[in-house]
Amino acid sequence: MRTDMTIPWRRLFLAAALGLCATLPAAAQWPDRPIRILVAFPPGASTDVLVRALAQALTPALGQPVIVENRPGAGGNIATVAVRRATPDGYTLLAHSVAYAVNPSLYRSAGYDAVDDLAPVAMLANTPNVITVNPALMPVQSLAALLDAGRRAPFNYASSGTGTTTHLGMELLLRSLAHVDAQHVPFGPAQAVTAVVAGQAPVASTSLPPALPMIRDGRIRALAVTSAARDPALPEVPTVAEQGFTGFEALTWFALFAPKDTPAPVAERLNAAIDAALATPALRERLDSMGFAAAPMTRAAFAAYLRAEVAKWAEVVRTSGSTVD
Repeated sequence: MRTDMTIPWRRLFLAAALGLCATLPAAAQWPDRPIRILVAFPPGASTDVLVRALAQALTPALGQPVIVENRPGAGGNIATVAVRRATPDGYTLLAHSVAYAVNPSLYRSAGYDAVDDLAPVAMLANTPNVITVNPALMPVQSLAALLDAGRRAPFNYASSGTGTTTHLGMELLLRSLAHVDAQHVPFGPAQAVTAVVAGQAPVASTSLPPALPMIRDGRIRALAVTSAARDPALPEVPTVAEQGFTGFEALTWFALFAPKDTPAPVAERLNAAIDAALATPALRERLDSMGFAAAPMTRAAFAAYLRAEVAKWAEVVRTSGSTVD
């Protein structure tokens, strides 16, 4: 005998089955039109440079054009919210940096939850931050000498922007660990390097890629990198940890995200295509030359790493007292 509870359960099962049938063909046919990547930062920023190099490799691998579109503003939040609201079909993606994990703690209303509102697709690469000086304005040869100078006379330092790891990592180092009272002056990712070259600030904390050409031609001097080990692009430059701050690390990483309900087969195919592209000698050598280290991960590993980064930087934001209205 059929009970009253049988019909609702059968209807639910049928609806779920029909939904699955509708999703699988769409995922199987993906991609059948161009894919758009919204970059959270302006042209020339590290995220932009990296993603444009990757897009060139992904276009033939996926058989469709991969179009890069810059959507800067609000520390990356404008692009993030746009992708959060996009149709979850794999055709609109977000390229962001570690700021994606920082912003929900930094902004009073970032407009998204870093763990729950978007789907982590692929980790792309990371790079250390680098502490540099204008030799004419700050004629020091080491991080220790810079910190000693700062204790005698506080200096200004340029960063890639408020709430970036170039800012928060420097605040952690200077104020919490070295007890140096320095004044932060936020610039854009590339503009901070230009500022220290032009003498607008004697010191800068930036990601490595935009600073690397200026370091190599001697216009600015690198005192330290913020990775756990020395960077192959600057093997002569010691880490912050080597210079008396054991365990210090502040990486800038770059990744791709998709709207939350993007079909898993689509996200997995993207992850596999990106990892394969990052493994090619041509792209890897190109990234190495620009100061990036390819850092492919499975989607599960990336999701776990993201959760840890959100917690880590939330604590740094809390202790620094930094906020953006």
